[in-house]
Amino acid sequence: MDTISIVDQTTSLGKDPKPFLDQKDCFEDDEAVLIEQLRNGEHEAFETIFSLYGSKVYNQAFRLLGDCSDAEDVVQEVFLLVYRKSKSFQGKSKFSTWLYRLTMNAAITKLRQRKDECVSIDDFLPKFSDDGHHSVRPVVDWSQEVDKLAGNLELSRVISQAIDQLQPIDKAVVVLSDLEELSNREISEILGVSILAVKARLHRARLFLRGKLAAHLGY
Repeated sequence: MDTISIVDQTTSLGKDPKPFLDQKDCFEDDEAVLIEQLRNGEHEAFETIFSLYGSKVYNQAFRLLGDCSDAEDVVQEVFLLVYRKSKSFQGKSKFSTWLYRLTMNAAITKLRQRKDECVSIDDFLPKFSDDGHHSVRPVVDWSQEVDKLAGNLELSRVISQAIDQLQPIDKAVVVLSDLEELSNREISEILGVSILAVKARLHRARLFLRGKLAAHLGY
């Protein structure tokens, strides 16, 4: 499998993610056979896996990176690794989990290479006085205003910018949990951290996002 053939296929990714969704159930039925064919170096098996998962990998990478070119680079890197390391896949986890892990690792590496500055998460966490009451800024409950907030483009922009300011691993946790809707256990397997660490990072990241939104709203 050469690099050019993968690059040619990645140029169309992101335009229509539906092929992955339409074929996923079919793939899961024959996953073991397909993986075995891939291990044996069968090119058609690789092509099938790419057609099934290419758009999904692109979408995952784009959600984390926010850049089409970077997301395409991740797709190329991930599927080169899939081709080269397919024999090392032992089937102890789902193939999709392994693919998630490769995608997140590649995307997080790109995030760490960027020059953008991350803010201190502690600056926007709720603070308490000695008597236990909130000081500086309360934890605001917007549960009754979700629809209104979701439709506010300005607030959506603030939230998006705040997510971008998270440390790469924290951003990955938020993306996998709140956008990909994965369980804490799945996120733990993908990122290689404990479930407790996932819960802690997700809790702090959400408090940070609430704090940023509260500051924007003048609380």
